[in-house]
Amino acid sequence: MTKSSDATRRVVHLRSAGTALILDLRQTGLPTVVHWGADPGPCDEAELEAVAEAAVPPHVINLVDGPVSHSVLPEGHTGWFGIPGLSGSRGGQAWAPRFTVSEAVQEGRRLTVEAADPATALGLRLTVELTGSGLVRLRTAVRNDGNDDCRVDAVSAVLPVPDRAVELLDLTGRWSQERQPQRGPFPVGVHLREGRRGRTGADAATVLVAGTTGFGFRSGEVWAVHTAWSGNHRTWAERTGEGFRTLGGGESLLPGEIVLRPGESYQTPELYFGWADGLDELAARFHRHLRERPGHPRSPRPVNLNVWEAVYFDHDLGKLLTLAERGAAIGVERFVLDDGWFHHRNGPDRGLGDWFVDERTWPGGLHPLVNRVKELGMTFGLWFEPEMISPNSQLAVEHPEWILRARPQLPPASRWQQVLDLAEPEAFAYVLERMSDIIAEYGVGYLKWDHNRDLIEAPGVHRQTLAAYRLMDELRAAFPGLEIESCSSGGARVDLAILEHTDRVWASDCIDPLERQSIQRWTSQLIPLELIGGHVASAVSHTTGRRHDLAFRAITSLFAHFGLELDLTALDDAETASLASWIALYKHYRELLHSGTLVRDEHPSTGRWLTGVVTPELALYSVAAVRRSREEPAGRMTFPGLDPARRYAIRLVGPDRDDLGNPPRWLDSPAVFGGATLATIGVRLPSLLPETAMLIEVAVVP
Repeated sequence: MTKSSDATRRVVHLRSAGTALILDLRQTGLPTVVHWGADPGPCDEAELEAVAEAAVPPHVINLVDGPVSHSVLPEGHTGWFGIPGLSGSRGGQAWAPRFTVSEAVQEGRRLTVEAADPATALGLRLTVELTGSGLVRLRTAVRNDGNDDCRVDAVSAVLPVPDRAVELLDLTGRWSQERQPQRGPFPVGVHLREGRRGRTGADAATVLVAGTTGFGFRSGEVWAVHTAWSGNHRTWAERTGEGFRTLGGGESLLPGEIVLRPGESYQTPELYFGWADGLDELAARFHRHLRERPGHPRSPRPVNLNVWEAVYFDHDLGKLLTLAERGAAIGVERFVLDDGWFHHRNGPDRGLGDWFVDERTWPGGLHPLVNRVKELGMTFGLWFEPEMISPNSQLAVEHPEWILRARPQLPPASRWQQVLDLAEPEAFAYVLERMSDIIAEYGVGYLKWDHNRDLIEAPGVHRQTLAAYRLMDELRAAFPGLEIESCSSGGARVDLAILEHTDRVWASDCIDPLERQSIQRWTSQLIPLELIGGHVASAVSHTTGRRHDLAFRAITSLFAHFGLELDLTALDDAETASLASWIALYKHYRELLHSGTLVRDEHPSTGRWLTGVVTPELALYSVAAVRRSREEPAGRMTFPGLDPARRYAIRLVGPDRDDLGNPPRWLDSPAVFGGATLATIGVRLPSLLPETAMLIEVAVVP
């Protein structure tokens, strides 16, 4: 690794995985971005100087007398009238910083810049890194170098995008319908997505993308930003009247939430910026980044059986033992006991905070169930909601001061619960002790960590978010191998920060496969499949009332971390055998599904969505009919991502051929095609009824 302090006063070129970031530090101010996008290849110092000089905008009449420029942390003195990089003051004074760089150190693909402004008595450390997958990771620390307190209202970083980025795409949603795409032109002004829920939110932008006209999964240049923070946050695209386009983000701070005493610092969340050719390549950059982490799950993702939709709050030991035995018999590898096991918790309006096994429901503790689960060869998981408290719980009676509030009165209740102030040291210590005791006594290997309400009228969201991260980290340090699932009213806490402390996210409380086709499709724009919980539920969906066959439910769940969430005792022998075969199929393909490259396509006229995972030797594709086709027979389906120079055998994996309408003749004998043929010409597929799917394997021919 190279290390150089010569970065000060020069042009820095960071390169990785086909992406380049060129930063201009020739002036005394903070670095400006010359280029972010496709890597032009090696450039010597003379060429970098020329590129930087050619990027300086000309003087425009009626603006500042000189070129208007902005750094990654924009400052008003440069003529920038957009969202400022730093907002705050000392009692209304010293609010317009002019930072001067004192040192810039490059270590490989990372640049660390130290800067200060004596007039505002502020210090700044800016860290810009190009990851191995070609993402730009950016973080800022602001330090109070003065003798009095300094209030920080916002610290915001941006990267510019070129004027050919004319369209925006981000995600929105609500409970049980998370991560739905919305798209439109890149307007003059600010397209702001701000989350003030105290958690990421079911309506979060997740990834905000700017792109060229008509960009799609595998075409068109795209530039994107993700704010990696699980509390209040902001993500935006801004276009000024002068034609500057930027993507940015940061934490959304409550009034007075960050007041720095002399010598104190505020560290921002990390921002991730990605450039790519098409949305699939952008997703691949995020997926590769997550998979390269030292703590990324390496073992095969086990088949989960979560019993929530099988028993709800009715914890009958006999029923649960039967579920465990039937699950083990068909291949389940992890048994998860959901809500309802702790003190007086026979409904949603009580018990949170009283983390003791309920002696009425479980007179012998959880041992009879846990012992049997482990005898059957499964690991045991347990549900907690550590950040919440029931107002009528014993804990709330004994410690009402631990309830997070902005005034003496309690905030409005949500889901019959309040928020436990984990930033209060005694409350934190209590929860850590209770969870540790339960985990140790029962050998719990997996936590379903829920977070079921927004932080309404809650102060200190910043501290609460950090405390939740710390609680997770201390538990994982105390119990090596413990896995944690981030569940938050379903998928309301899905971001790259929470995944630094957990091992998977629950995509949605809605397990209806038709809804999950969209939810998982767009969750995977940021998160690889092995970190997205996707379960096979009952034939009739708990949240929508729709009925779907097992093949559609199972194929949808295959393209995630596969599991079950249904009452196995309600299945007949044929249904049980069929479910066992789908579990076996998941185990056969899970290494491929959780290491390969995601590809997606859609055919609007036929209502078909293609989702595939591709490696050089093997690919698996799902073709799902998400609505009724306007054309019959449907046209050819192409299969992206294959090596054009290799030959592949294509075959139907499921459902059974006889269950499909009018299967084409190529299914009657082995079919071999070149990768280029399958990607450009394709084949006709069997007819599909709405809300059904088929699974197709494409394997290289030796």
